Amino acid sequence: MNASSRAITIIGAGLAGSLLAILLSRKGWDVTVYERRGDPRVNGYESGRSINLALAERGRHALRQADAEDAVMARAVMMRGRMVHFAGGGEQLQRYGRDDSEVIWSIHRADLNITLLDLAESAGAKIHFYRRLHTVDFPAGYARFIDDRDDSPHDIRFDTLIGADGAGSALRAAMNRASPLGERGEFLGHSYKELEIPPGADGRFQIEANALHIWPRGDYMCIALPNDAGTFTVTLFLPNEGPTSFANVRSGAEARALFERDFADALPLIPHLERDWEHHPPGLLGTLYLDRWHLGDRAVLLGDAAHAMVPFHGQGMNCAFEDCVALAAQLEARDNLASAFAAFEAERKPNAAAIQAMALENYTEMRDRVDDADFLLQRQLEQVLQQRHPDRFVPHYTMVTFMRIPYAVALERSQIQRELLQQATRGHADLAQIDLDALARTVHERLPPLQVP
Repeated sequence: MNASSRAITIIGAGLAGSLLAILLSRKGWDVTVYERRGDPRVNGYESGRSINLALAERGRHALRQADAEDAVMARAVMMRGRMVHFAGGGEQLQRYGRDDSEVIWSIHRADLNITLLDLAESAGAKIHFYRRLHTVDFPAGYARFIDDRDDSPHDIRFDTLIGADGAGSALRAAMNRASPLGERGEFLGHSYKELEIPPGADGRFQIEANALHIWPRGDYMCIALPNDAGTFTVTLFLPNEGPTSFANVRSGAEARALFERDFADALPLIPHLERDWEHHPPGLLGTLYLDRWHLGDRAVLLGDAAHAMVPFHGQGMNCAFEDCVALAAQLEARDNLASAFAAFEAERKPNAAAIQAMALENYTEMRDRVDDADFLLQRQLEQVLQQRHPDRFVPHYTMVTFMRIPYAVALERSQIQRELLQQATRGHADLAQIDLDALARTVHERLPPLQVP
């Protein structure tokens, strides 16, 4: 991009907006960011979306590009795998990878956002808080923002706008009014409620720190992710309607009864269950699809503003961070904004659709299959095939979480591998009954060696 056009206005100073501001500022772009909320470093974090984030290799790679990894990882907690708490009692750690080189990291959204804001300003980005996008005149390059503290307007001129303002994106709404983007939203039929496990009397974690805890109960589940302060953020996912649902579990007393019945080992760890239940409204879960992400050379969307997804694969942030790296690269490589935005969309849109689909699939696995005997046998066989055919049979979770191959490639190969595992284990109770030599021939026929970038 030529020097005269290297001015970018970013809408949203959340995770993706802050990271993109760092990447572009360090490449010499004149970056200005507008955020509707106040500065969390002054007023505290106001997100309302405090689900802990699972930082994986894709996200860590993006942080490395911004020289931000060390600052972020100082507050992260390692998670080796899922600690499954069975309905009948007992628990089992199901590792995510082969060893501690293949783990994910729990990071609190507020800690991460504040770290990235500091780095963005240090890199030269100008960040304006209390600026809610109100109207945009794309042909004229004019936008109006409102300060919700006193309803005062603030008008700007812009060269181009980048929407990093989340699933409820105001920029997306403005783009839709100017030229429909083919927006579709699909809500899950389930919602979530957040609770907390505090540290023990000694200030330490009350349960295993280096795991994502999960209580699978068929049509619903509870999870807990560690924070570096010794707490766990607990998230209960329930259907909106039905016998066990938010429609029937409304009061704190009803929530306690639910936990006594289905999450008995978690209940003593959550001392403020009733209070938090009644004060924290349920959060919605949905997937956003768009036919187009950009409007010529005037605007482009990324992250949740372009492709919001349900949180069950822990990839929403990681995918958004990949978006930032891809967009920054296209802006550097192309001669004009329109071609950069079009190339970015062509590169990222199929991969966003793939991880959206995998996130929906993973909800069924987490709530209904991690304690299922057939699933556990398939996991054992998966590990055997990975050892025997390391360049061909790469587990689904490994491709998505510990590698940076395109999500679309991971989805295509995962579908083939799932079919092979289901066919090979059907009617069997243990690995000794499976013809591994015959299965090896099938693996070589259907799975070419994986090309790793």
